Amino acid sequence: MSYRLIRPLLFRLDAERAHRLTIAALKLLPVGGTAVPDILLASRVAGVTFPNPVGLAAGFDKDGEVAHKMHALGFGFAELGTLTPLPQAGNPRPRLFRLVEDGAVINRMGFNNGGQESAAARLAKIDGHGRVIGVNIGANKDSVDRIADYAAGVRRMAPYAAYLTVNISSPNTPGLRALQDRSALDELLRAVMEARGIDGSHRPPIFLKVAPDLEPADIEDIAELSAAHGLDALIISNTTITRPALRSIHGGETGGLSGAPLHDLAHQRLKDFRAATNGSIPLIAAGGIASAEDAYTRIRAGAALVQFYSAMVYEGPWLARRINAGLKRLLLRDGFANISEAIGADC
Repeated sequence: MSYRLIRPLLFRLDAERAHRLTIAALKLLPVGGTAVPDILLASRVAGVTFPNPVGLAAGFDKDGEVAHKMHALGFGFAELGTLTPLPQAGNPRPRLFRLVEDGAVINRMGFNNGGQESAAARLAKIDGHGRVIGVNIGANKDSVDRIADYAAGVRRMAPYAAYLTVNISSPNTPGLRALQDRSALDELLRAVMEARGIDGSHRPPIFLKVAPDLEPADIEDIAELSAAHGLDALIISNTTITRPALRSIHGGETGGLSGAPLHDLAHQRLKDFRAATNGSIPLIAAGGIASAEDAYTRIRAGAALVQFYSAMVYEGPWLARRINAGLKRLLLRDGFANISEAIGADC
């Protein structure tokens, strides 16, 4: 059935209830085979082979219920979470809002999840071979030592992750973004990288997810510290607390804004980090990506991979397939033999 026919029915439901219904439906998908690398689209980033560059951003599958099935929808990789060491309920409802007139979403979920132990037990039963599943980790809201929470998350989730994402950029946990400050970030990255080195059996690459609401000095600090600590990639970026002109009645809700209104800001931050890192660290673009053209523009601006989540609310579950098909057409049009050749072509 066409998503255009289903969408009005889903939009009659509360946004969070519709999301849970979607997860329940995806659970019914057969696991099937693995994603097949495409000669044009496959690449190796941070030591990991990605069948194609289109990924599912964290937030969609918080507890790892369906990440291992998302390749069936065309995704080259899926990032689950954010997972915290202990389960937490998150913020009071309502906490998820569709801004239909703006093609956007505002959320103030607050890292609601069942905790890392539950997710680890679930992932241990999954045959992840041939599937790129990233794990996004965070700190509990009431933690007395958030850096220790991240180190614990690295140790607990490393065995199940193709890569680990350290999420310090959600606006919905009070004070979390302060970990992007230079001294705090230096301490955090040192603890995280040390935690990864404790278990030599599997040392997944470490990615850092940053906010789009950064000053130039913040960008320089993050770039410098990422290089100093041997970080494997940066995800640019999370949701924004800024509010461009919005038409929806929900535009004044507190929380992180994602979707179409984030497009320009996220794109600019990608370019800023490409300049700050001089292409020395892989960048992953997220924020306002809803088409092959959006993805291709980010890739040419320096992104090795792209991610989205909010766009599926409006464009449906097959968006990844459409973006991949469009990327292939654009690469062939411009004479590229592989996606890697297009990375940073406009820099």
